[in-house]
Amino acid sequence: MDAKRARERVAAERKRVEDGLRRLNAEVAGEAALHQQQSGEAGEAGTDLDREEVELALIADLREELKAVARAEARITAGTYGRSVESGTLISDERLEVAPLAERTVDEQVRFEKDAR
Repeated sequence: MDAKRARERVAAERKRVEDGLRRLNAEVAGEAALHQQQSGEAGEAGTDLDREEVELALIADLREELKAVARAEARITAGTYGRSVESGTLISDERLEVAPLAERTVDEQVRFEKDAR
């Protein structure tokens, strides 16, 4: 993948992640304000807390994705984008189109995730 296309794909990922973070942060803040105003029943409060926990987990995931965006941007700058951070092997353009933040080949990623469990 050429550098121009890489920058476009990674920039699109940055926008998606930042938009998601803004939306979820606003929802969590809005719900916190609503909790302070209401004296709902325990069942409702539990549901609200469950939803807030899910939203906080999603925010944490998006923050990790934002770190991956920064790493991809650094690889573009360094001229190493599109090469595995593990082996230096080329990552296919098809994979980078689908997963612009990919740091490894498909086989390496499968092994990485298997080892992480």
